[in-house]
Amino acid sequence: MNPVPVPGAQQARDTGQRADDHRVAVIGAGAIARDHVTAIAGVPGLRLAHVVDRHPERAAALAALAEGATWSTDPATAWSDAVDVTAVCTSPESHADLGVAALRAGRAVLLEKPAALSVPDTDRILAAAKTAGRPLLVAQTARFQPVHLEIARSVASGAIGTPRLAHLTWYTGHVWPGGWRGWQLDASRSGGHVAHNGVHALDLLTWLMDDEPVRVFARPCRTWAPGMPTPDSFQILVRFSRGALATIELCYALVERGTFVRRLMLAGTTGTLHHSSEDEPRTRSASPVAPASTEGAMTAQTRHLRDVLDGVAAPLTAPRQVRAALAAALAAQLSADESRPVDVKEVC
Repeated sequence: MNPVPVPGAQQARDTGQRADDHRVAVIGAGAIARDHVTAIAGVPGLRLAHVVDRHPERAAALAALAEGATWSTDPATAWSDAVDVTAVCTSPESHADLGVAALRAGRAVLLEKPAALSVPDTDRILAAAKTAGRPLLVAQTARFQPVHLEIARSVASGAIGTPRLAHLTWYTGHVWPGGWRGWQLDASRSGGHVAHNGVHALDLLTWLMDDEPVRVFARPCRTWAPGMPTPDSFQILVRFSRGALATIELCYALVERGTFVRRLMLAGTTGTLHHSSEDEPRTRSASPVAPASTEGAMTAQTRHLRDVLDGVAAPLTAPRQVRAALAAALAAQLSADESRPVDVKEVC
């Protein structure tokens, strides 16, 4: 069974820089790297020490957000002796090599999702972490959204018995028009939309169901932009090893940018849990506001990183779940590409 999640166990630490702060190097200076830097700044016990990006001006601009942080265009500086933990926030095709290099250098690693673009590369990362004896966390902020933490605690307490059926839908105004560019539109770098964003939902359900997907069937859709190089929406049907079923529907292309609609239902042998962001109070403003049930996930994940580095928590993303979710996402991408059901073992 999964442990009861308790990220952020040491939230009462003093603020301000300290000599024993964990020094973080961030590789990449894009939007997700900036989100990590912002979260690091708000978590006592961590400090941004270094930024690496191939574009000097971007590396310098991100490093300037933290007092004393340095920058470079050389990835190897992100696992130097001046660093305790390396956060890999680059495009997915580079994750495996960077993560393995940092682990072999003795650094803890926070790896953005997806962990890699193949199961063998994922195995390489997991093996490097085991050999080095260093923490490896794969960034999966969906686990740290308040509603999902609450549901996970309920499942772990036995509130619904054994989960047998899940239905998850996420709708977001994000990718069109103009929300995606570069690597996100290039399947050779992203793994494809079903892989690089579907892994969020598949990881969440792998965790909540405490089971591994064995067969998937995915259908992609270009909702509002038929000319886009990659589908903006998709559905995935999932069968787990113990017979449980899940339906996933993700749309990243609602017309109003920034719109969020989230629904999750879990049915178990003795009860049901469900949540919809539509049931939450809504705020009308010039810019859509994310539902409270999803807020603060990046900060919660960063507190959890701090606790893992302090030795008071184990990584919430267990190695077997990292591998299972990634394999399921790659199988779902293959299913979407070839319009057929795929056994997860085909990609392993």
